[in-house]
Amino acid sequence: MYLNTLHLGLAASASFFPGAGNSFGRPNQNATYDYVIVGGGTAGLAVAMRLAEDSSYTVAVVEAGGFYQIENDNQSVVPAYNPEFASLYDPTANPTVDWGFVTTPQPGANNRSLHYARGKTLGGSSALNANIYNRGTRGSYHQWAEIVGDDSYLLENWLPYYAKGTNYTPPNTDLRAANASVPTPVNVSSLYSGGPVHISYSNYALPFTSWVKLAFESFGFQNVSSFSDGWLLGAQYAPSVLRPDSNQRETSETSYLEAAFASGRSNLQVYTHTLGLQILFSENKTAAGVKVRTGTTDYVLSARKEVISSAGAFQSPQLLMVSGIGPADILAQHNITVLADRPGVGQNMWDHIDIEVTYKVGVDGFNTLANLTYAAQQADLFHSEPASSIYGNYGADFIGWEKLPGPYRSNLSSSAVNELAEFPADWPEIEYEIASVVMSGIEGDYNGYGTFVVVPVTPISRGNITLQTSSMLDPPIINPNWLTSETDQELALQAVKRGREIISSSTMQPVLIGAEYAPGQTVQTDDEINEYIRNNFFMNWHAACTCRMGQENDTMAVVDSKGRVIGVNSLRVIDASAFALLPPGHPVSTTYGLAEKLSADIIADRRSEI
Repeated sequence: MYLNTLHLGLAASASFFPGAGNSFGRPNQNATYDYVIVGGGTAGLAVAMRLAEDSSYTVAVVEAGGFYQIENDNQSVVPAYNPEFASLYDPTANPTVDWGFVTTPQPGANNRSLHYARGKTLGGSSALNANIYNRGTRGSYHQWAEIVGDDSYLLENWLPYYAKGTNYTPPNTDLRAANASVPTPVNVSSLYSGGPVHISYSNYALPFTSWVKLAFESFGFQNVSSFSDGWLLGAQYAPSVLRPDSNQRETSETSYLEAAFASGRSNLQVYTHTLGLQILFSENKTAAGVKVRTGTTDYVLSARKEVISSAGAFQSPQLLMVSGIGPADILAQHNITVLADRPGVGQNMWDHIDIEVTYKVGVDGFNTLANLTYAAQQADLFHSEPASSIYGNYGADFIGWEKLPGPYRSNLSSSAVNELAEFPADWPEIEYEIASVVMSGIEGDYNGYGTFVVVPVTPISRGNITLQTSSMLDPPIINPNWLTSETDQELALQAVKRGREIISSSTMQPVLIGAEYAPGQTVQTDDEINEYIRNNFFMNWHAACTCRMGQENDTMAVVDSKGRVIGVNSLRVIDASAFALLPPGHPVSTTYGLAEKLSADIIADRRSEI
């Protein structure tokens, strides 16, 4: 069930500036730039803006979609519409902004095939996601640095690049409820240094989360001041990638691209509704350009310096493979000439899964918007400046993180305990996203529904991406392989039990109405809970590591620590597919942080050439 449509004209959008005529490439004509970037998503637009800051260099961005503000009404502008992108069984639900990918049947999900939403628009998946902003832990980045053999990935060295891209605005204490206060982060200027991406909090805090905050405190969760300084274990209101006054969605398009357009420079040009078909190489295996298609016409965008794939965790490996870079046996199956035999392309996919524990509650939530009077009131509040409306909330605004505690940990097998011990000591094993997005669809039911979204964040299972055909016109084969590791299965079971304990605790009782809504009272034994998990879990849309970063002597590595594809020249991958690992939590922060860091590497390299 969807929310009532909120009519929000483009004039009310926070800062929609679609650029001047010279901001766009002329389709169907060959052209030459210094850099050609395939993918105008979360990372791609950040890289494009940074590379174009020096007006003596030209940059082209190839994006298969267009402007979501024009082509998808306000669905990506209003945060509360975010759950509508989570349609698990209808890949055609949002065809103007979503690729409509579907996974292979998943054994860990009782052979369900799930629609895996991915952004097909300027802004990419930053235009579809829940935009929770947390950075990984110090230990996770230390492990990243060890994998790639580069200490620049230690948090203290990488942090300036995270800060460079972001601009922090504290929560509006005049508008937020008094019991939804947020501590001031220590050393804000070192965590955020005024970049184009706004990080803030909705002016409307979900009432259910204030009860959960008390429950976490009663269970001894640390009150964390920030999720951006390398420490997560504890609980707190989660920052969002959000415009602080309008409470409209912030994306790489509204931040980086609009900043580039506003600069007045014409050296960055965007090709919308244009698909990258193949990376072209000259002698010495040097990337020389990209064959692209707009409409039905193919043409070439040549690159004097570099080609950069920012096509995402599914299509960056696909693009590499159709261009001759990947596992030789897979390329041979599709009669693709092998340019570089890299067996790790498309392998090693990390992802997180979500499992819901829900009650009906005695406070407002998204389900309350079924009351048309309430919805109209909230719409008026959203149109105010500053906005203070449930429509300005993504639907999940509080997070608790923990290691599985002793009473539950004792139920794990020794092999599971050993595998979990391979993660750093500060890496949480469970994330609890606190949400209120369930829509019951019951006439006259206007109560909110409170959900613990239980997210195991130490996945052992690994998925893969491979080719259906040799053409980018056909989707890749997506096999996330969720919950196939016995350790993942054991942790998921215990995490759900722990989540049920917290949500049903005495602290929560005053706000809960009736029996548990999901999994429900009939789900009690381990077998019943496991079956509930297999039948109902869904992805957290955190696919990563399919062009994994590593050292050159690592046969499964695809790119080096500067994002350069191993085995060829003048080609980089800069997006979540290049992650060395998936840090705990939500990858949008690390995607922006990696884009800033690798852009700086490119700029340093070209300066050294002068």
